[in-house]
Amino acid sequence: MAGLTKAPQRPQDLSPAEVIAHARAIRQARSVLVIGVLAVAVFAAFCVSLSLGDFKIPVLDVVKTLFGAGDRATEFIVNRLRLPRALTGLLVGAALGMSGAIFQSIARNPLASPDIIGVTYGASAFAVFAIITLGLTGPAVSALAIAGALLTAFVMYLLAWRRGVSSYRLILVGIGIGAIATSITSYLLTKARVEIAQQALIWLTGSLNGRDWSHVRSLAITIVVLAPILVVLVHRLRILQLGDDTASGLGLRVEGSRLGLIVLAVLLAAVATAAAGPIGFVAFVAPPIARWLSRSPGPAMIASALVGALVVSLSDLIAQHAFGDTQLPVGVVTGVVGAPYLMFLLARANRVGSGG
Repeated sequence: MAGLTKAPQRPQDLSPAEVIAHARAIRQARSVLVIGVLAVAVFAAFCVSLSLGDFKIPVLDVVKTLFGAGDRATEFIVNRLRLPRALTGLLVGAALGMSGAIFQSIARNPLASPDIIGVTYGASAFAVFAIITLGLTGPAVSALAIAGALLTAFVMYLLAWRRGVSSYRLILVGIGIGAIATSITSYLLTKARVEIAQQALIWLTGSLNGRDWSHVRSLAITIVVLAPILVVLVHRLRILQLGDDTASGLGLRVEGSRLGLIVLAVLLAAVATAAAGPIGFVAFVAPPIARWLSRSPGPAMIASALVGALVVSLSDLIAQHAFGDTQLPVGVVTGVVGAPYLMFLLARANRVGSGG
């Protein structure tokens, strides 16, 4: 019987189709493993964030409380006081991670993220206008921030259009619009009273302080509504990564698909910005980390969402507890992490003589 046992095939004995299938199976297995590990890391950071504070709670008691087995005092602290902030951070990070993955995949450029090409700057300008000029607060500021992000993206798309939209032109136009929006924001701040300007500056930095269940609901509803659309469009995104000519040859409506994906990415970034302010560099760093971990040539959408959630959760932990009694806005920490990565990308692009 031993002689009848089939010897394992060596790589050189496989057909090209079998080699491709084998490589695809390995990549899918790695992606599943990476997603599982990231999900565990996100849940661990989430539980730790709920356990720390003026009244410390053991992590095991936090887990019990989340599953309905905690005592009354622990349930009040965890579910009422700390859970909305922690969930808002997770959802904001996930939305920014997916938005960045879409933008970078469309443009095939690591610089293409909503906080680099002006989308969040447009949202910030409208939000500051709402706070300083109109005297608005709460949901009204969030609504104007979303409108600002959508209007910025629309203008950016129109100005970048030349019988189609090239990634390089889209990035340059976006950076220019972002600079204009930043100038408008600075001008509005110079006109405001000190106390109102301080309120606007806290929002501009990106903060999770004071977040409640209304922020969680708006984020969760938006992500749930957009998720089926994302599932449909992510296949088109993979085809677009092959290049416009190849995608068109495969029967894809290139500009319609690109526009739909841009709107989806802008909405994700807009609701995240509306909920917590422009938390910088999360959408910028999450997709490259996700692709590196999963070794995926595609957008790695789920991994990007999990990395974004993990970055925001860990950054908020550091912002709250690493400096004693001083609590920083979470955007300060993400900026410290993301700015060196941006400088590294620019330096590397300069060395190789490339714009992206």
